[in-house]
Amino acid sequence: MTLRRRGEKATISIQEHMAIDVCPGPIRPIKQISDYFPRFPRGLPPDAGPRAAAPPDAPARPAAASAGRRSPSDGARDDDEDVDQLFGAYGASPGPGPGRSTARPPAKLPEDEPDADGYESDDCTALGTLDFSLLYDQENNALHCTISKAKGLKPMDHNGLADPYVKLHLLPGASKANKLRTKTLRNTLNPTWNETLTYYGITDEDMIRKTLRISVCDEDKFRHNEFIGETRVPLKKLKPNHTKTFSICLEKQLPVDKTEDKSLEERGRILISLKYSSQKQGLLVGIVRCAHLAAMDANGYSDPYVKTYLKPDVDKKSKHKTAVKKKTLNPEFNEEFCYEIKHGDLAKKTLEITVWDYDIGKSNDFIGGVVLGINAKGERLKHWFDCLKNKDKRIERWHTLTNELPGAVLSD
Repeated sequence: MTLRRRGEKATISIQEHMAIDVCPGPIRPIKQISDYFPRFPRGLPPDAGPRAAAPPDAPARPAAASAGRRSPSDGARDDDEDVDQLFGAYGASPGPGPGRSTARPPAKLPEDEPDADGYESDDCTALGTLDFSLLYDQENNALHCTISKAKGLKPMDHNGLADPYVKLHLLPGASKANKLRTKTLRNTLNPTWNETLTYYGITDEDMIRKTLRISVCDEDKFRHNEFIGETRVPLKKLKPNHTKTFSICLEKQLPVDKTEDKSLEERGRILISLKYSSQKQGLLVGIVRCAHLAAMDANGYSDPYVKTYLKPDVDKKSKHKTAVKKKTLNPEFNEEFCYEIKHGDLAKKTLEITVWDYDIGKSNDFIGGVVLGINAKGERLKHWFDCLKNKDKRIERWHTLTNELPGAVLSD
C-alpha cells in the first residue's frame, strides 16, 4: 500500500480496490424475513417484554462495561435478538401488568366464511328487479306468463334512460322457435308492461324438465339491442292451475349450453283433433295449430302449412292441405278434413301428418311429421285407439313432430 503525505488525498490502486471488493471479511448468514416475525405457539417468552415497559426505578445497564466483555460478533447477534424481541413484543397487545404481555396472536378467520355482500346484491343495485307471474293451465296445455313491471333498470342510453322490453325462451330448445316478447317502452328505467305471453303445447313432461328464461333488453334503432339482465325459473317449481308471483333481481347473462340435443324438440309440435262421425260415416281430422316450429327461412321464421294422408291410399285421393301461414312459428289453422271410411276399416289405416315450409321458386322444406295408427307408440297410439273406442267424440291431443317420417316421401 502506498504512503501518503500529510494533507495529501488518499488514493487506492485498482488492485487494492479489487481486493477490498473480493475480500469483504468474514461472511455471515443473511437473516430471513420470517426471523423478524417470530411465532410462539404458547405466547411470548417471559423475558420478551418491551424495554419501554420496564419499571422506572430499575438500574440502567452499563453500556460500556457490557461492550467491553463482548466480542464484535456477539454484539451483532445480541442486536439482532433485540430487534426480534422488539418486533415480537410490540406486535402483541399489552397485558394488564407493566412489562408483561399475556395476549396471544389474533385468531385466524376461517377461509370458507361466506361474504355478506355478494354479487347478487350488486346485480340488484346495478341491473334492477322484475315482477312477473306464471300460470300453468294443465287442461289446455298452456303456460301463461304475465310480465308486470321492472324497477331500477340499468341505464343503457346516453340520456341516462333505456327502451326496455322483455323476451322469453324455453330451455332447452331453439331460441327462434319459442321466443316471445313484450312491447318496447321508451325512455324509462321503471317500465310497466302488464302483458300476458302464452306458450301453447306445454305438457306435464315439459313442466318437469324445462326452464323459462326471462331476459330484459334495451332496444336500439340503429344498432343491435343490448342485454340488461335475466332470470331463469325451472317450471317444476310451478303447481298446475295455480298462479305464482315472482319479484326477482336480474342477473348477468348466463351461458346457454349449445351442445344439447337438437333432434325432436326443435321441430315443433302440432295440436290434432280426431273424431269418427257416425252421421258422416267418416273420420274427421282437425288441424288446430302448431307451436315452436323450426325456423326454415333466412329471416328466422317459416311459412308453414300442413298436409294429411290416410294410408294405404290406393287411389291417392286422401291428400288434404291447409292454407299457408306467412312468417310464423306458431300458426293457427283451425281446419278440418273428412275421410269417408267405415269404422271397421280404421284399424287397418295409418294417418300421416306432415308440416312444410312454403317457398316460392324452389322446393318446399320439410319441417316435421307425426304418424297415428296401430303401428304408432305412446301418446300417438293412445290417441288413435281413443278415437276408435269413442265414436262421435272429438279427442284433441298435442304431438311432437319428428325429423323423419317412416314411409313418407319427403318432397312436395
